[in-house]
Amino acid sequence: MQPPSSKPAAPPGKRDWQRWLPGLQVLRSYPLAWLPRDLLAGLVLTAMLVPVGIAYAQASGVPGIHGLYATIVPLLAYALFGPSRILVLGPDSALVAIIIAVVLPLSGGDPLRAITLASAMALVSGLVCLAAGILRLGFITELLSKPIRYGYMNGIALTVLISQTPKLFGISFDSEGPARDIWHLVQALLDGKANWHAFAVGAGSLAIILLLKRFERVPGMLVAVVAATLVAWSLQFEARYGVKVTGSLPQGLPGFAFPLIDAADVQAILIGGFAAALVSFADTSVLSRTYAAKTRTPVDANQEMIGLGMANLATGLFQGIAVSSSSSRTPVAEAAGARTQMAGVFGALGVALLLLLGPDLLKHLPGSALAAVVIASAIGLFEFKDLRRIHRIQQWEFWLSITCFVGVAVLGAVPGIGLAVAIAVIEFLWDGWRPHYAVLGRVAGIRGYHDVSRYPQARLVPGLVLLRWDAPLFFANAELFQNCVLQAVQQAPAPVRRVVIAAEPVTSVDVTSADMLVELEQSLRGQGIELRFAEVKDPVRDKLERLEVLAHIGRDVFQPTVEAAVDVYLEEHQVDWKP
Repeated sequence: MQPPSSKPAAPPGKRDWQRWLPGLQVLRSYPLAWLPRDLLAGLVLTAMLVPVGIAYAQASGVPGIHGLYATIVPLLAYALFGPSRILVLGPDSALVAIIIAVVLPLSGGDPLRAITLASAMALVSGLVCLAAGILRLGFITELLSKPIRYGYMNGIALTVLISQTPKLFGISFDSEGPARDIWHLVQALLDGKANWHAFAVGAGSLAIILLLKRFERVPGMLVAVVAATLVAWSLQFEARYGVKVTGSLPQGLPGFAFPLIDAADVQAILIGGFAAALVSFADTSVLSRTYAAKTRTPVDANQEMIGLGMANLATGLFQGIAVSSSSSRTPVAEAAGARTQMAGVFGALGVALLLLLGPDLLKHLPGSALAAVVIASAIGLFEFKDLRRIHRIQQWEFWLSITCFVGVAVLGAVPGIGLAVAIAVIEFLWDGWRPHYAVLGRVAGIRGYHDVSRYPQARLVPGLVLLRWDAPLFFANAELFQNCVLQAVQQAPAPVRRVVIAAEPVTSVDVTSADMLVELEQSLRGQGIELRFAEVKDPVRDKLERLEVLAHIGRDVFQPTVEAAVDVYLEEHQVDWKP
């Protein structure tokens, strides 16, 4: 079914503020025929949101109830500010390692301090996303290439998997990093500390989730959690076998609480919050685009940042943890027939009613079953198939991915994302630092001028060097460009009278490269050689004017095409050469 028809355009002033509230615009034209479907989807979501919220909160190092707070408030905020029609937000496995990396060492085991730190991270994440959306920086996640994203998420998945495996065995110890955690787990198992009843419940829950995953309309996580709760309750696992269970949840809704942190914790919170913002928006933007394509409704990436930012601000101010989109709960909403964000609103209201009327429903839910929920989600984060393809077609990018993966697994989630960003910047600079360039010649039977290294039979224009530069000109490659031009002049088979830069691929120049062009023109002029340009884009020409390059080299140095530049050269220098 198509989305609601749009109303006539509002006056500019009214439209300006309404564009920040996509949910309000949808609500104004909401067809009542959609209400039953959204309500049903909301009820289905409620059943899944509760155990998943508790599981991710506990995995993040905070009490499980705060995972439910981080489910209710963000869904309501995103329904108002988010542009996606059916995206479901909440605590997510991709953020678990980032949150716990900050919360665990700073909280000292104090649950109140842990949630204060986690809420402060959510506030920072929200502010970063909100600022980026307002400044229209929705493109920033494109700075992380696909191999780097794969490496980072594979590292996150491994970290979460290792951190939850001890809970599957009913074992608990302070995390000291993936490698040491594996060693501690092996020692605990050898010392006989495993609770095999807890493991049976956890492993059984994990098996149910993975087996039912192939059936999209079957909520495997819900089935596993209900089954584990019934088994633990009927067989009295807690009293008889010491299996840890969730226990009673506090009754009532979250209250407003601004997280006040110590000055010593500010740096860690800022870094962790920024890392959470980058990961959550990268995940959300990909999932948002996927469902936008399915529903044929375009989504503004900048508004997506604003919606995500408001959701994180809301959860941070109401005792929740950082949130992201969910690649497991969103398909559940879609399969249940969700039409708009009202499904998320009904899901949030369902969770709220549970806290008000039935906080003991999950009292006997085993902790190992919750660990199974997180482990199943972490397994879903791994990406191997496409990495094999990347290894086949571009091995150096594959090894970039592996480097990022190892960095996250060894250094941790927060330093790992710093490494990912650093690798992305280096990758970008490397591509621009050593770009492809070509001396051009005429090839018989092919229109235009082409790379002589690919066409050795190409004919060069006597006394003319045609050089194409396949990258922007900026500080990192300015000197290389200059050297390439001078080298092409030296290697020309005949004395050179003119150099023409085929500049169609050049999309920008900076101050360093502008000064280099002036120096290059002066150097060539000293040798009796003219410098000209062909196919320069108008914005680049404007920039050359603004950077005072044209004031030094002249304003009549441009030709619209390479062919025109060759014709002008042949005419001005009376060269007898047939193209």
